[in-house]
Amino acid sequence: MAVKDLREWIDEIEKMGELTRVEGADPHLELGGLVDLFQWDMENPALLFEKMRGYPENYKLLANVLTSMPRICQSLDLPTDLSRHEFVKVWRDRLKEFQPIPPRLVEDGPVLENRQVGDQVDVTQFPAPFWHSEDGGNYLGTGNIVITKDPDTGWVNAGTYRIQVHDDKTLGIMISPGKHGRIIREKYWAKGEACPVAISFGHDPLLLLMGGLEIDFGEDEFAVAGGIRHEALDVISAPYTGLPVPASAEIVIEGEIPPDQFHAEGPFGEWTGYYASGEREMPIINVKSVVWRNDPIVLACLPGKPPNDNTYFRSPLRAAMLWDELEKAGIPGVVGAWSHEAGGGRFFNVIAIKQMYPGHAKQVAHATTAIHAGAYANRYVVVVDDDIDPTDTNEVIWAMCTRTDVIEDVDIVKRMWSTSLDPMAYAGEGGARYYNNRMLIDACRPYDRLATFPPVARKTQEEAKELRDQWPELFTADGKVRKGVTKVTKH
Repeated sequence: MAVKDLREWIDEIEKMGELTRVEGADPHLELGGLVDLFQWDMENPALLFEKMRGYPENYKLLANVLTSMPRICQSLDLPTDLSRHEFVKVWRDRLKEFQPIPPRLVEDGPVLENRQVGDQVDVTQFPAPFWHSEDGGNYLGTGNIVITKDPDTGWVNAGTYRIQVHDDKTLGIMISPGKHGRIIREKYWAKGEACPVAISFGHDPLLLLMGGLEIDFGEDEFAVAGGIRHEALDVISAPYTGLPVPASAEIVIEGEIPPDQFHAEGPFGEWTGYYASGEREMPIINVKSVVWRNDPIVLACLPGKPPNDNTYFRSPLRAAMLWDELEKAGIPGVVGAWSHEAGGGRFFNVIAIKQMYPGHAKQVAHATTAIHAGAYANRYVVVVDDDIDPTDTNEVIWAMCTRTDVIEDVDIVKRMWSTSLDPMAYAGEGGARYYNNRMLIDACRPYDRLATFPPVARKTQEEAKELRDQWPELFTADGKVRKGVTKVTKH
């Protein structure tokens, strides 16, 4: 059942035992340091920071949000006990039946409880942590959604782009080339106009999931969220720009991105695990209006060495998107997919197939690096047989070690779409660092040796299930070995 807002989501995960409350943290490095430590391992609780040093006692910040599979599942209205492999299958089935539900425009909402305009505006009132020790400033927007409208078609886009605080009325915004928000912004600039923008800084984390994924160009993320929720999202017309924003958002800041004003932005520790983009002149947002709820909560994601809160949720969701898009491209035989956590849910993608014809594995590899879900900041594509679990790193590496001929089965693709956040991205002639090269690895048994390739020296899944059923005292219901069993006798 869909939650109404971020507060209801917090209540739900607290009931699940997935929340830790922290009082008195300093947003200058200490808060970010605690979140960093909680992200050294996934599946730790979310962190709700209260009574932060230097801010009103009733202002809060939620971080480490989507770093557990149960919380990701809860956000998507799925069973919270799914394994990674099960999640990909279940979510892919949902995608097949999915129908977007357009947002519902309402007259009022909690976000309008407080407002500042003009000279009253002060965005520094909200907690904007200094996250990493080498950052170039304070970042309010890491778990935000940036809302823009295409001036030609009226299409509304909601994407997640980082937002730095420059002063009380000025924000910085960084959007990589090719991203939908940047395409829309440049349409306004081509007309010599400032781009209107509204930014939500606290909302149902489902909207954060949508803002961080490759939703198709022209598709409304709010409508996609409505389809997932099975219920339309309530939006209001933001008071300054008229852009649709969640009626139950915690904070919404509105303004304009002018074509001729820039400010030093960054460096910032990003999702690749590096300060790779450095400090550069980036566009600014001249803030015109701020609305917020009583006792506002900032939704934050701390990027850093992956997996992290900015990337962990991408792994299962992108895997399902890869699988779905490959099938839509007319490629048969795909039986599994995974976008590895260590690659930030982008750099390392594994596709499992049941080989059906010569060249099948190579076809899948090349298609995976070109479809929408695999085009941006991809570096490795590995294709494995259907006996390999793509979510199991050991199995994938074993397949690479024992089924790959490094001369015949490895291809390189050059000058692909990447980002300056990628430390290995490179520039074209006189341009910025936005290209990368990719390795495509066929880790399947050679097609012409399928009948003669050496058999695997391990029990099959069917044989394993039979043994577990015969010895229930040794195994749990999900097939794991029971701990602490000292003696078992077969009856």
